Amino acid sequence: MTAPSALRFEHHEEPFGIGEDRPRLSWQVRTDAPGWVQTAYELELGPDTTSLASYGRVDSAEQLLQPWPARPLASRERVAARVRVWGNDDGGPSDWSPVAWVEAGLLNAADWQASMIRPSWDEDSTSDEPASRLSTTFELDGAVASARLYASAHGIYVASINGRRVGQDLLAPGWTSYHHRLRYQTYDVADYLRPGTNVIGFEVADGWWRGNLGFQEKRNKYGYRTAVIGQLEITDAQGRLSVISTDGAWQAGRGPVLSADLYNGETYDARLADAGWAGHGSRSLEPVVAEDFNTALLVAPDGPPVRATEELPVQEVLTTPSGKTILDFGQNLVGHVRIRVRGEAGTEVVLRHAEVLEHGELGVRPLRVARQTDTYILRGTGVRGSGAVEQYSPEFTVHGFRYVEVSGWPGELDPEAFTAVVVHSELKRTGFFECSEPMLNQLHANVVWGMRGNFVDVPTDCPQRNERLGWTGDFQVFASTASFLYRIPGFTASWLKDLAAEQGTDGPPPLVVPEVTFDKPPFPTRPVMAAWGDAAVLVPWVLYQQTGDREFLRRQLPGMAAWLAAAADAAGPELRFEQGFQFGDWLDPAAPPNDPGAARTPWQLVAQAYLAYSASIASQAAALLGEDSESLRLRELSRQARTVFRKHYIADDGQLQPATQTSYALALRFGLLEPEEHPAAGERLAETVAADGYRIATGFVGTPLVTDALSDEGQVEAAYRLLLQTECPSWLYPVTMGATTIWERWDSMLPDGTINPGDMTSFNHYALGAVADWMHRTVAGLAPAGLASRKLLVRPLPGGGLTWAAARHETPYGEAAVRWEHGAGSFTLSLTVPAGCTASVYLPDGSEAVEVGSGTHSFNCEPEVFAGTAGTPQLSALP
Repeated sequence: MTAPSALRFEHHEEPFGIGEDRPRLSWQVRTDAPGWVQTAYELELGPDTTSLASYGRVDSAEQLLQPWPARPLASRERVAARVRVWGNDDGGPSDWSPVAWVEAGLLNAADWQASMIRPSWDEDSTSDEPASRLSTTFELDGAVASARLYASAHGIYVASINGRRVGQDLLAPGWTSYHHRLRYQTYDVADYLRPGTNVIGFEVADGWWRGNLGFQEKRNKYGYRTAVIGQLEITDAQGRLSVISTDGAWQAGRGPVLSADLYNGETYDARLADAGWAGHGSRSLEPVVAEDFNTALLVAPDGPPVRATEELPVQEVLTTPSGKTILDFGQNLVGHVRIRVRGEAGTEVVLRHAEVLEHGELGVRPLRVARQTDTYILRGTGVRGSGAVEQYSPEFTVHGFRYVEVSGWPGELDPEAFTAVVVHSELKRTGFFECSEPMLNQLHANVVWGMRGNFVDVPTDCPQRNERLGWTGDFQVFASTASFLYRIPGFTASWLKDLAAEQGTDGPPPLVVPEVTFDKPPFPTRPVMAAWGDAAVLVPWVLYQQTGDREFLRRQLPGMAAWLAAAADAAGPELRFEQGFQFGDWLDPAAPPNDPGAARTPWQLVAQAYLAYSASIASQAAALLGEDSESLRLRELSRQARTVFRKHYIADDGQLQPATQTSYALALRFGLLEPEEHPAAGERLAETVAADGYRIATGFVGTPLVTDALSDEGQVEAAYRLLLQTECPSWLYPVTMGATTIWERWDSMLPDGTINPGDMTSFNHYALGAVADWMHRTVAGLAPAGLASRKLLVRPLPGGGLTWAAARHETPYGEAAVRWEHGAGSFTLSLTVPAGCTASVYLPDGSEAVEVGSGTHSFNCEPEVFAGTAGTPQLSALP
């Protein structure tokens, strides 16, 4: 039985209101035929399932990103599609795939009739501001056939129709480089409408637009006033179109949200829940102001929205030494708390959020000035709904927390009245890992939770303090791990578009994307910062490897060239970095708490290595795009930077200077050594790790590379000893301390339960969790060996006393899975290869590779000693 499935359009999770008029199509194939490979496909498209038209058989083995065969989509157009395939089994065509639907959004600026409107009173914002409500009434005199709401805002908005919240999106329209790109959302709202009088409204709060942003206490980054734009298009049963748009006839009012800020939290007065809407007889409504706004800035989303994805109950109610009541949800997470409460009108319930306890009290010092506090004022007695249970969860903020301090609760506190709501971009989970060591399983879970908490519309560094910025370096080192765990191409495409828009075609990208400038040392406005600026090259390269989509490279190639030109200029005429400031191997555990850049590996060495490596990758990207002269120029830049690295950082006896874990990891993984130099360098790296007591001696730069650098050179046991170390600094030390996410510092919490004294301490930072990538590829043995994992490399390297390990990953072609076990001298491995893919399988007895096609396979061997052969190719070796 063979049938295509999972028909997708571009990289959309929900192809509804998309911005592409010719979306490429991809599909997976499910089949019982071993070794099956597609040889041809046929697409059918139509306005409905009864009017599908064929676009002919196409002889091709390609299943990913195939061209749109029909005329371009028009704005608002909805199309059904399905596919069938032929394979190398010489049979007839497969069954048709299930029908998938795609619908275009508003593709042209001229499609917008709406105006961007704001309240007339909304003046300069100097502190957390109340949310505004903007609304109007309209009449419907017949049945509704279809209805779409297109909306966006300067700020964070929630739409409602007839008192019902529209959709499930949170923090819409999300955070982009607003002056370059402002996302709009599309909602199907036919079920919200009714005959007669209808009320449509938007509640809009500060959000990223004008709220607190960054760690230098800035507000009003993008503007001083919140505003909203919305266009409701209704088609009746006779096909007549009505459009209700935001304009100067709308009205504005105040509602129950007295203040709202992403860092500080939300204050909600339920006694005002009905206030501020048109049609409620309120005398406090005022006119709105229509602003000048360029609708060409409005773009459809590339990735999924932010939504609530999970709910967690209270695990324990604690009483602190000072008598405070604290809820422990058992998991450090990002989101908010939903409460159910009954009490007198005006009662204030206050929720303070934090990630950790310090000596039994809420640990708020790492939050710096962020308050992370929500206040709910009960509607209660004397108001309509007297005595009823009231439910509240904030709309306009998110917090990073495990613990919540509750004060003002009326009556006896019931833990079942509280629910933690997990919030992040609704990415599809694609990667899983487990093994025989419970602590490694917890480490991996911590990596996953750290990613979930920081992939909130942009890839932030941390989710709790006054920062939460899209640091380029953090994402750069974690992108490969992220692309295994979740399907991130759409999410990342949006971020990369902002990076390109902020960077332009001259100079380095900003340190954070979207850009937030820094006024205080040591942060110049646009610094050349190795590993951080290299995100312009390496993140799109990871996405290309994961998807095979050259558009990631095409869109970013000008930025790659601009970054490398800026880095080369900073290196000077001899192409050697010497003076200035860079982050380097940030947060080396040897660095003092208040000097996180004081690493054992000099930043100049880091910058030199990255220049050579990124120029090599950019050269490959240019060659793939047919930019041959640019490819040759970048290759020469890489060669020169490599020569300088070798001259200044490799001694005559072949040792790195200085001989640190990071310097060896960079040299080995970035292709800076000759092939004949690798074995000795691997041995010296292992000796360095041993001299460090098999403890971590790397920061942001070295940590993602060191285990690969060891296992590539046969130093497998050294890699496992480093991975399994439990003494600080190590990956497992936080696990021994009860961590449920990855920490920013190796010792964010000291052994005595005291928070690290530095003023930069987060308990939810994903960057140091990049080791999970090695766990997937080398511990479990499931690695890509070709674009989009069409070819797999299955080469587990057992060690560390593990008796089994397993990983599975939904590749673009389907799920691949590996599981191995060993004991009593035997080793068994089971493998699933998706249809259309192949795998090279290396067993740990050192035997030759076995090449297999799609299907399920089993292997056995009896190695006396596991062969410590190389685990995965160098990063630059993939196409």
